[in-house]
Amino acid sequence: MKNFDNFDEIFEGNLAAALHNEKNSTESSSTAESEVKGGKEKRFKASDKRLINCHTVDVNQLMPLKYKWAWEHYLNGCANNWLPTEVPMAKDIELWKSNTLTEGERLVIMRNLGFFATAESLVGNNIVLAIFKHVTNAECRQYLLRQAFEEAVHTHAFHYIVESLQLDEGEVFNMYNEINSIHNKDKFEMKLTEDVLRSDFSTESLEGIQKFLENLVGFYVIMEGIFFYSGFAMI
Repeated sequence: MKNFDNFDEIFEGNLAAALHNEKNSTESSSTAESEVKGGKEKRFKASDKRLINCHTVDVNQLMPLKYKWAWEHYLNGCANNWLPTEVPMAKDIELWKSNTLTEGERLVIMRNLGFFATAESLVGNNIVLAIFKHVTNAECRQYLLRQAFEEAVHTHAFHYIVESLQLDEGEVFNMYNEINSIHNKDKFEMKLTEDVLRSDFSTESLEGIQKFLENLVGFYVIMEGIFFYSGFAMI
């Protein structure tokens, strides 16, 4: 049976505690409400966004879009999604095993496979390691992540070809170290990545922006537009 001799003391103590908790709850609610209001006041406009060197907009907040072309590229990339294993290789295998191709044609195919097998990886690494962190716009970052995935798919594609044709994977995937022409191309591109990966690199200076632009031109005009397409043309 409960003892109510000290009921008044218990009641007064509980009442004081309840009032104290109510006060803290009210203060917390006011603070939370103030923080919410403060957040609304700080909502940014699309025009506040910048591709690089943006210090006013949270890079994790996608909307509102400023660069709608970047979002469209992301959506188009998703719509065009594919995997190498979806491509039938039966006719290619038959051709490779036949005597139809000359030794020169086989050499061209092997050298191009050797170049592409690692070059696609270089492009993907450049996006993820060098470019991504300096892009301060959410929709552009979204597209870059999609593009990095595409480069991974391309690397997978060349592995799939090597595997399907039963080629020597050690020979193909080491050509960038063993064939001078391939090695020199890759060395040229890797230097561009290294320049942006330096610990003191920043796009805040004119020199930094120029280096950043040099990287983009080196990879997406020279590598993708010249090295890659010349290989496609030969094949």
